Amino acid sequence: MKIQAHSPEEYINQLPDDRKEAVIKLRKVILENIPDGFKEEISYGMIGYVVPHSLYPAGYHCDPKLPLPFTNIASQKNFVALYHSGIYADKEIHDWFVQEYPKHCKYKMDMGKSCVRFKKMNDIPYELIAQLMQKMSSQEWIDLYEKNIKR
Repeated sequence: MKIQAHSPEEYINQLPDDRKEAVIKLRKVILENIPDGFKEEISYGMIGYVVPHSLYPAGYHCDPKLPLPFTNIASQKNFVALYHSGIYADKEIHDWFVQEYPKHCKYKMDMGKSCVRFKKMNDIPYELIAQLMQKMSSQEWIDLYEKNIKR
């Protein structure tokens, strides 16, 4: 599901009705819980939360013109996805999230390296996502990125 948008609001307005509410609520949870230093924008065709060039001038190693990505939310063909780089890059955060997930959802977790897929819009663990967003500051993400990912 490819959405062409220039702002998060424009992205959300193009979503099918059955996805809108979930994405709006995910966005609200992220905005209320993400630490200072991250900026919301359209990133890779999704709603993204990035470390802007003003805080990390080097940008993303794959394309330094882009800010350093951290988290994205997207409506894909068969699910809503949360992409969180901390889950991918920090084993402690990954293990915590995997252990906590069953306490917040009835259904088995569907997860890739940094992607958590939600196929049932009525079973998204918003409280757990709020806690996840609070786990890493922008500076902690920059430090982890430089240590583990950027080479």
